[in-house]
Amino acid sequence: MIHQPDNSKPFYPNFKRLTKAILITFILNQKEVTTTLPPGMALLDFIRYRQHLTGTKIGCREGDCGACTVLTGELVEGGLVYRSATCCLMALGNAQSKHIVTIEGLNMDGLNPIQQAMSDESATQCGFCTPGFVVSLAGYCLSKKEPTYTNAIASIDGNICRCTGYKSIEKAAARVVALLDERKGGEPVLYATITRIVPAYFNKIKERLVKISKPVIAIKRSNGSVEKTLGGGTDLYVKQHEIMVNANITFLNNNNALKGIIIEGNKCIIGGGATVSDLIDCTFFHEYFPRFGKFIKLVSSTPIRNMATIAGNFINASPIGDLTIFFLALDAQLILKDNKKSRQIPLRNLYKGYKKLDKRPEEIVEKFWFELPAPNALFNFEKVSKRTHLDIASVNSAFSLIMNDTVIRSASLSAGGVGPIPLYLKKTSQFLMGKNVDEELIEKAIQIAFVEISPISDARGSAAYKKLLLGQLIKAHFITLFPALNVEKLLTF
Repeated sequence: MIHQPDNSKPFYPNFKRLTKAILITFILNQKEVTTTLPPGMALLDFIRYRQHLTGTKIGCREGDCGACTVLTGELVEGGLVYRSATCCLMALGNAQSKHIVTIEGLNMDGLNPIQQAMSDESATQCGFCTPGFVVSLAGYCLSKKEPTYTNAIASIDGNICRCTGYKSIEKAAARVVALLDERKGGEPVLYATITRIVPAYFNKIKERLVKISKPVIAIKRSNGSVEKTLGGGTDLYVKQHEIMVNANITFLNNNNALKGIIIEGNKCIIGGGATVSDLIDCTFFHEYFPRFGKFIKLVSSTPIRNMATIAGNFINASPIGDLTIFFLALDAQLILKDNKKSRQIPLRNLYKGYKKLDKRPEEIVEKFWFELPAPNALFNFEKVSKRTHLDIASVNSAFSLIMNDTVIRSASLSAGGVGPIPLYLKKTSQFLMGKNVDEELIEKAIQIAFVEISPISDARGSAAYKKLLLGQLIKAHFITLFPALNVEKLLTF
């Protein structure tokens, strides 16, 4: 076991000692690590500056480039699940009771098969991004995803390379798929060790994690430190990683009571700690939203989705939060809880102004729920951003309808990027109810929507551009859901 003493020289200049020490214990590659360093420090800095594992690179520090990708293995319902994560956005405290794997933890005598594929296909030039690609592909090999080229490419959607042009990396990914041809639904970790995709020590990790599994307990620090409640941290650590080091943090990541996605009657109930990837892996969710796989490709990247919580997207209160817009259209209901009681509030009522919430600091999102779509329901999500993938929306929108033959029985339209808060377009939604769908109705609805919004000009576009985009996205909703519409006529409006 490696013990990081409390009197270690701090990396951050404004580092403050704890008033009461807290032990964070996890497995880093093959070694069990215990440390009393601040649980709010970035895992990236612990790996590089405390453990001197420099294969994990510092790139953007915003979760975009993937140079700092590691694997996180954790116990889930008795099994061991590995997912990729950008450790520049991951709190040290969120490593508690997990297996953290850096590129060094994948090394063996000679190149492992993934590294060999990258070498054979000349898939590396400067080499700075290469560890991240190798780790992400290893995460794919340790998952239960089908061995397809599409899935392999999806696993590296959070890794950026400035040298190769990607074609050589794509060829290497195809080779990695071939490594899994004989798995035939077997246990991923066992198969990966047998085929030497990962070292043999992986076979012992599950039983080792069982022995050290425990939550991180929130503690109080010296006066003046900031209090934070932390889920995935994928937004907080972009701008506030130094603030987070000395924060009083309540960690939600290891609280299993806040996780899970279930159906009760006609309700889908999602835990406040459920990640975006949990939703992606939920089979019945795809049954109710058949285009969800297409929608979610527009939302961040695999490592970010593996860390980010859906409830965190709500509470972050970004006017363009993709999943906030998604669930606004579904009229999601939040269950907010403090130490004494719970209360329910519609997501549509949560936002009182820019970054202002109808929520007390001590409250957390315990769970949220929405009614599952009826057979006569329709749903669509649209997003426009400067890049198709891994980018913040300029404007996004979701549209939920319940039809009575050709008549709209109920409608819910949401939009982001066109006001100071995520917007539920109440007047537009009410206008559509009881109407037959045709091109003229859509144009009238767009004009009403324009009255409800107040976009501003910023780095993602001018106010006029965002207004235009919303109109186009509303048309896109109808064109997708009602393919018999006269598209040429609609586009002339």
